[in-house]
Amino acid sequence: MDLTALTLANIREALTRRQVSAVELVGAHLARIDQRDTDLRAYLTLSPDRALEQARRIDALIAAGEPLPSLAGVPVAIKDAIITRGVRTTAGSRILQNYIPPYDATVVERLESAGACLLGKTNCDEFAMGSSTENSGYFATRNPHDLTRVPGGSSGGSAAAVAAGLATVALGSDTGGSIRQPAGLCGTVGMMGTYGRVSRFGLVAFASSLDHIGPLGRSVRDVAAVLRVIAGHDPCDSTSVSQPVPDYEAMLDGPVTGFKVGVADEYFNGLSPAIGDSIQKGIDLLAKLGCQITPISLPHTDYAIACYYIIATAEASSNLARYDGVRYGFRASGYDGLAEMYRKTRDGGFGPEVKRRIMLGTHVLSSGYYDAYYLKAQKVRTLITRDFQEAFDDVDVILTPTSPIPAFKLGERLEDPLEMYLADIYTVTADLAGIPGISVPCGKTRVEGEPRLPVGMQILARHFDEARLLQLAYAFEQAGGSEV
Repeated sequence: MDLTALTLANIREALTRRQVSAVELVGAHLARIDQRDTDLRAYLTLSPDRALEQARRIDALIAAGEPLPSLAGVPVAIKDAIITRGVRTTAGSRILQNYIPPYDATVVERLESAGACLLGKTNCDEFAMGSSTENSGYFATRNPHDLTRVPGGSSGGSAAAVAAGLATVALGSDTGGSIRQPAGLCGTVGMMGTYGRVSRFGLVAFASSLDHIGPLGRSVRDVAAVLRVIAGHDPCDSTSVSQPVPDYEAMLDGPVTGFKVGVADEYFNGLSPAIGDSIQKGIDLLAKLGCQITPISLPHTDYAIACYYIIATAEASSNLARYDGVRYGFRASGYDGLAEMYRKTRDGGFGPEVKRRIMLGTHVLSSGYYDAYYLKAQKVRTLITRDFQEAFDDVDVILTPTSPIPAFKLGERLEDPLEMYLADIYTVTADLAGIPGISVPCGKTRVEGEPRLPVGMQILARHFDEARLLQLAYAFEQAGGSEV
């Protein structure tokens, strides 16, 4: 039995039948990390003692015949932008290189209360700003399907860890596609719930009105199970919504015949033919399952990237002002006065992409430019949200590619920020509108002379309709969607 390839249901059955112990399960994953992560570089920090201590608690419950919590013994990885008590949390930045948090994020508390074993913290673009995990302040993560290519970003470490069997499931964060895009490029399932569905308490802030936390896994069922655990109201997060959390797993098997699936032309402009071929096969498969494919229009999509990179950078400029070398984190040496200390600390602690976004955000918020840029972007955000609301009057879900291109070569886009930003062109709209989205594997590219690379298909739903979204994703997966 390959302990690193088990699903959540497999793990529960194996533990219940005492075919394996939780300690053995964690140990197998730590051994695989030791073997493979030298090449992949998915993890920034490991927490073997914490994982094994939790595993021993689970084994004690089994020995005593006690009922097991829903994620008992499940080895999980956590994106390094999510706070973990006593375990280094850097958000991929040198400015937080030695930061040891005194508390856990709400999602981490909920995972461990459900029995999950925290293996460690995964690499990410610095402060979640990037689409390739090359903007990490430490090193680039590689795609398990081709080590010369990126895993996507900013949650590339989490996606790579799950795809390579270095964790059963993982958590990432999504501000403009940072769960769904790496999930698509690594061939995993990545889910972002409605804004407010999952607590952000303990997430290192990038853009507070856009940030989400969500799960990545190798199957839709695993992602549904994790989402149910981490979702729900949290009094520590003022944006957390007091809305009942359905049993997502129990609803997966419902029929999808008659589902109205919207397909918008705007999401197929500039699409790589290699991606388009697989997505069309995915659409054909859904039609065979009895879904009604309906053409729709989302007319303000063309403005989404510009809108996103104004709002996100403005909020980043505000959020990152706290990293000043005074209260915590890195502080430069050899300065003369407070102003020079600030300048040297930020210059040495922040990477080039973070500096770029802080400058952009500060500019659009500055006197004389606020109305022309930030205020106008917020109005466009309302128009994009309205596009979705009107579309959902006619369809149940919307289907799009997750990324316009497959995983690109390491270093290929680093010198062209605009090209890098365009990698998120199909995902930023859901964050702007606050609606839920999922990326599921949809075959692989077929380009002569090139390796076959994963293709992700994105499904979007109306606010708090995660159950319907997961139901369709599960039906697609069970019908062989990952092999179209």
